[in-house]
Amino acid sequence: MAANVSSPAVVNISDLRLLAKKRLPRMVFDYIDSGADREQTLDENCTAFNEILFRPRCAVATPTTDLGISVLDQKFQLPFLLAPVGSSRLFYPKGEIVASREAGVAGTGYTLSTLSGCRLEEVKQATSCPAWYQLYLLGGRDVALKTIERAKSAGFSAIVVTIDTPVSGLRERDLRNGTKELLSRNPVKMFPYLAQILVKPCWMTQWLSDGGLMSFPNVELDSGPMGYTEIGPALEASVVTWEDLKWIKEAWQGKIVVKGVHIGDDAKKAIDLGVDAVVVSNHGARQLDSVAPTIRVLPEFVKAVNGKIDVLLDGGIRRGSDVVKALCLGANGVLIGRAYAYGLGAAGGPGVARAIEILKTDVLRTMKLLGCSSVNDLNQSYITIPDNWT
Repeated sequence: MAANVSSPAVVNISDLRLLAKKRLPRMVFDYIDSGADREQTLDENCTAFNEILFRPRCAVATPTTDLGISVLDQKFQLPFLLAPVGSSRLFYPKGEIVASREAGVAGTGYTLSTLSGCRLEEVKQATSCPAWYQLYLLGGRDVALKTIERAKSAGFSAIVVTIDTPVSGLRERDLRNGTKELLSRNPVKMFPYLAQILVKPCWMTQWLSDGGLMSFPNVELDSGPMGYTEIGPALEASVVTWEDLKWIKEAWQGKIVVKGVHIGDDAKKAIDLGVDAVVVSNHGARQLDSVAPTIRVLPEFVKAVNGKIDVLLDGGIRRGSDVVKALCLGANGVLIGRAYAYGLGAAGGPGVARAIEILKTDVLRTMKLLGCSSVNDLNQSYITIPDNWT
């Protein structure tokens, strides 16, 4: 049963997280919640924002506050977009369609993962706002070219190429939860781990009514859609290189975003290849542990890019004040992933809407307390950062 996210008790993203944990099987919740290895970067992605302090302008009236941004020459009513989150259909029936619809209602963008359980055409149709398609090269170049053509025909306005997944990161919680065994469909292997699903009958009923274990309809192989258990080997066989960006750009003939850059030099490479934006991202701390939190390295990217292309950031965003801090440091916008995934897991569409509402309200309040009437006027004069960040 979906949670009541309109309850007065739901005041922040952490509350949505707890509701998702209550509704979802442990395996599914930990898929959303976990990071790689010791989860050091997972923790620091969030806590690094605490090191940034605000410098407000007081006795300043802000009767109106403009939260709109322009990224890739596209207008959004909010300074944050929804990031690609794979397997969202595990969290709630038709999860990608549900999230895309709520993004459109809120006036912001949605990014669809290649690893979606819903067809990209249906996801795009669900939103009234620009939507981007995140591309893995699963299945090889020919499969990717067909997907690019489908995304173009469906009306997606940008391709987001993720470059930080030559292999899947080690997510220890997945191993402990028996995720591989549960997905094997082998009763003997599944049996020791089934209890975590059986104790969530409402989730299981909804999941089965939505078709049960999904395939990936946007990765069309000769044998049909790629199956769930094929992801790991397929990722290792489809590493994205800088050379691949050339043919992807030629095939797409539109806006290209590179997601998963960690150092300023890679941002410069993206500029040289004609990329339109980069996302400073460590994949939500799900790939390589012990990399720097994204907000801490954002200034390096802003300096390297020097206004030539747009810079976005994801990782660790849990409050609207986090969004504002990223914008003060020079980001053109941010992507939120776990923040809305918790809402989706807690209550489907109303949960996603509540996550967006919480962050929007936080941003508005923070802007008014800072004495700043537009997110486009934010700059480093509104914050203090540690000396060692520069």
